[in-house]
Amino acid sequence: MWTPYSQGRGGSLDGFKLRELFVRPHAGDRKFFYGVNFEFSINYHYWEPRRVSSEVRPIVGAHLHPLDIIFNPIVDTDYKGGFGSLQFVPATRVTYNLNDKWAVSAEEYSDFGPLRHFVPVSDQFHEVWAVLNHTGKVVNIETGVGVGVTGGADKLTFKLMVSRDLNPKLKD
Repeated sequence: MWTPYSQGRGGSLDGFKLRELFVRPHAGDRKFFYGVNFEFSINYHYWEPRRVSSEVRPIVGAHLHPLDIIFNPIVDTDYKGGFGSLQFVPATRVTYNLNDKWAVSAEEYSDFGPLRHFVPVSDQFHEVWAVLNHTGKVVNIETGVGVGVTGGADKLTFKLMVSRDLNPKLKD
């Protein structure tokens, strides 16, 4: 993970992540799809309070052409406090596919706090996003703007993700 610019630090390295994604084969061809993503992160102290963290991201979705609906009931851990410290951080995405290369999405990201006892709503993290996606033959681009709707969220956030498919012939 690399932050191109961070106030007071300039460009910085935030850490790194190892991810493994398991999904139903040929998910793009199915009305209902599911999977799970496992992530293990090593973080720098200015990015996350704990050096090591992980997430389990179940994936449940429906392709309703041209609409896609995806829900991720995510659970995070920072490996302190055992199961009692597991955090519930769900995400939802509704996408309208303009064609096979362009899509627009509304996204919502949340952090309710520990599963055993959610934090007060005023301290929770809830952001809504407007996102534009472009899927190329090799390079994919996702860009958007997010607005915080609770006191625990960032007021305004921008994102730009550029990814390169290392083996485009293996796409479903």
